[in-house]
Amino acid sequence: MAYATLCKFRKYVPGSQVSDDVANLTLEQASDEVDALCYGRIRKLGMEKLTAFQKEKICKAVCYHAAFLCEYGEELQSPLASYGINGVSMSFSREKVVTQGGVTTSHAVMTQLRQSGLASRLIP
Repeated sequence: MAYATLCKFRKYVPGSQVSDDVANLTLEQASDEVDALCYGRIRKLGMEKLTAFQKEKICKAVCYHAAFLCEYGEELQSPLASYGINGVSMSFSREKVVTQGGVTTSHAVMTQLRQSGLASRLIP
């Protein structure tokens, strides 16, 4: 179950050129990965038990992460750490992305999750 709707995705990621079908599939994946970034707390607690503030932060984080996956998903799925062709190389900047528990995302996503209080390691 996705923690965000296509309507919310279009609201929080205006101007996205992602098709509705791709966005819906990506929202499912993004929801799973956002839950992993929150140490499984969203599914454990249940969305219905979260506050309205937490639900909104989770929804935004899922939308931002879905957009991140749409833009960089192919590179993130590659087993290569970096590569170069004819003197041109590519790698992710550590200042722009966060990797936690095997999930790579943007700082914008982690900001939303930290504000929700669910991404803290201190909460049991």
